Amino acid sequence: MTTTQAKEKGTTRLIDTIEEVERTSLDAARKFVDSVSGAFPDPGKDGPRGKIIASAFQMTEQVVAASNRLAQNFLALTEKTQTQSDRKFVSSTK
Repeated sequence: MTTTQAKEKGTTRLIDTIEEVERTSLDAARKFVDSVSGAFPDPGKDGPRGKIIASAFQMTEQVVAASNRLAQNFLALTEKTQTQSDRKFVSSTK
């Protein structure tokens, strides 16, 4: 396996992992909302139920955003490392 193939495989695995984290986060939020909906009456958007549900979705958005930032930082670092490695390889073959 070449370095490029390894990089692509690692990137694909990272993307798959992040997608799974995001799906899991959304599923957890959905289950939480269902539990809250069953436990609290629906007196309107400004009632306790609405506030709790809004907080759950805000938390989920933050988790997903954090996982995306982590992935972006990881990929940037990987690209930087790969570029440096490529430069060293080219320099050593001259």
